[in-house]
Amino acid sequence: MNVILSFMKKNIKIIAFVALLSAALLSFLPNEKSDPEKDKALIQLITLVIEKGHYDPKSIDDSFSKSLFKSYINGLDPSKRLFLQSDIDEFSKYELLLDNQILARDLSFFDLTYNRLMQRTSESKSYYKEALDKPFDYNQNEELDTDYEKSPYTKSTKELKDRWRKQIKLSTLASLTEKLDFEKKKDSLSKTEQTKLKKEDLEPKSFKKLEEETRENSLKSLDEVYSFMSDLTRDDYFGIYLNSISENFDPHTSYLAPNDKEKFDVSMSGKFFGIGARLQKKNDYTEITDLISGGPAWRGKQLEAGDLVMKVAQGNDEPVDIVGMRLDDVVKKIKGPKDTEVRLTVKKTDGSIKVISIIRDEVEIEETYAKSSIVEKNGVKYGVIYLPKFYINFENRDDRDAAKDMKVEIERLKKDGVQGIVLDLRDNGGGSLSTVVDIAGMFIEEGPIVQVKEVNRNREVLSDRDKNLLWDGPLVVMINNFSASASEILAAAIQDYKRGIIVGSKHSFGKGTVQNVYELNRYIRNSDFGDLGALKTTTQKFYRINGGSTQLKGVASDVHMPDRFSYVEIGESDMENAMPWDKIEAANYQTWNIPNFDNIIAKSRARLKKSEQFALIDDNAKWLSKRRDEHVYNLNLKKFEAEQKAIELVIKKYKPISTYKTDLMFTSLPYEIAIMEKDTLLKEKRVRWHESLSKDAYVEESLNILEDMQPNSGKKTAAPASKTKKGKVVGSL
Repeated sequence: MNVILSFMKKNIKIIAFVALLSAALLSFLPNEKSDPEKDKALIQLITLVIEKGHYDPKSIDDSFSKSLFKSYINGLDPSKRLFLQSDIDEFSKYELLLDNQILARDLSFFDLTYNRLMQRTSESKSYYKEALDKPFDYNQNEELDTDYEKSPYTKSTKELKDRWRKQIKLSTLASLTEKLDFEKKKDSLSKTEQTKLKKEDLEPKSFKKLEEETRENSLKSLDEVYSFMSDLTRDDYFGIYLNSISENFDPHTSYLAPNDKEKFDVSMSGKFFGIGARLQKKNDYTEITDLISGGPAWRGKQLEAGDLVMKVAQGNDEPVDIVGMRLDDVVKKIKGPKDTEVRLTVKKTDGSIKVISIIRDEVEIEETYAKSSIVEKNGVKYGVIYLPKFYINFENRDDRDAAKDMKVEIERLKKDGVQGIVLDLRDNGGGSLSTVVDIAGMFIEEGPIVQVKEVNRNREVLSDRDKNLLWDGPLVVMINNFSASASEILAAAIQDYKRGIIVGSKHSFGKGTVQNVYELNRYIRNSDFGDLGALKTTTQKFYRINGGSTQLKGVASDVHMPDRFSYVEIGESDMENAMPWDKIEAANYQTWNIPNFDNIIAKSRARLKKSEQFALIDDNAKWLSKRRDEHVYNLNLKKFEAEQKAIELVIKKYKPISTYKTDLMFTSLPYEIAIMEKDTLLKEKRVRWHESLSKDAYVEESLNILEDMQPNSGKKTAAPASKTKKGKVVGSL
């Protein structure tokens, strides 16, 4: 999954040792920039920040060393296509020494593995070229086991080359069988289908030609992968090493290199300054893949998807040739402060060369933000709000955030007369702690929302103190296995208050920890190292107001709807170094009363039991679970084709899952309809979203539940509200 952790105010324990830390670092700071010394400084910074600030720091000992060795080596070569067994044997002498190396700021293990990785990566380039230089023997009876975790490292270069050959052969087999299947269907294509294809694709092709095309495509793909890998620097790989160290404390503690920190900030705020274009590397060129709606490039109407950027100039400065430049470096040149000019020399898809001037501006990534839709069911209007994350701009608290936007969406839905709301938190990985407290408070008058706790410290109860109740009507909250952290706080609060009904996967992700993000440069003085990046570290655990934790267990749905992961363990409990589940005392709070709650749940479960769609989804989930355990592939063409046809027959059985269509019609709110008259891209996005909602069996059942909750909305019990101390909302999840 993607981990959503947000910048927090400095932890008191961290502040206490800053002076000590700075003094310690000064003892070995160089006068001139030196990469090895910078690396040593990073190791000491990270380990000290974790030691002083982590919720429950592990001892850096032999056990830690052994775990780090395994995770780091596996991360460098997960498919065991680079290192030989002799390499691993050489590395293994450090297996119980990494703790000593970390404490002594010794880089010898990293240097050894990095240099060997560069050597093996360079050598492997010839392996795939050699394998693709001549046709594969598809009549040979051989198999490939893709369970890399259990596969041994190869003992010789010859054995390693053969592993490459088999893995590439499997890749070409999949492509070749598709081409052969298409060749058989050419004559039966409709005229409409034929017009969508190139003339040469409609001409008959021999097996020899198809096999040759398959190898050419594989070679091109691998060349592109290695082109990307060649862009990676020693710093990038050292970042992997630092992350391996960090993640051995817990899965949500990690090092953020400067570029990663910037991406993290953008992901949290949904905003950045630039031209509003998405880029990708295409061999030595940088290609425009998409324009962000509303951004400067989109407004200018000159830059287009498919354009190749050849040069970049800042205002009237001389253009800089970027062909062959790292993508991250290209992005840095194109981004810049608001109201500054950047000139791009691009090659258009028709081959012409054009210089395009763009004035940089603030760009909003619309997919980050909350959005809502309305739907009528049996004459009653309902609202659906999709919240992709709990976003916030930590640099400007007056800027938009998830709570402010949620308030606006709820008010709009109320104005339009909805009688119930579905809040969709599926795939929402979390975000800002303060926003989730504010959002939960929109559905209750006042009271505790979540409890947070540090080791050996009293719990802190974070409460909603605003007595205004924004929405008191029927509420259904949708979750899935990837609803994590802040999503789980909101779902748990709604469930504990009995304020709404939680529906979806058996349980949510199960992340019950809070992280701080610390910029490392603030802890070091008189340095020529430049930007050192940041560290995310787990500083607190959060607990439900009933005292339980979402850690490992997640939030269990009131109504469990089968999904494709029903029989696969996905979540925090499946992660290495996850923190344990525990509980604390409950906070004081008063529950609501949803009339006929048990009956509503029973009716939903009865519908699910009778539903052919959910029965098919459940059956598909069982099949997918079984398929996950099948990792041996036959590399004989006829046998491979037979296996694939058998799989296709099964897949065809599950096709109704993707073609399912309800009779529900979803529309935008009036204000958005007016905007879409001018913004065709937004209109296109909303049409696609509304179509997906109309095909969503989970949304359909959520609306059925809202219908069962009519006409009465939840009412609070007569018991007086218990007072709780309002916590200082400073965290992120």
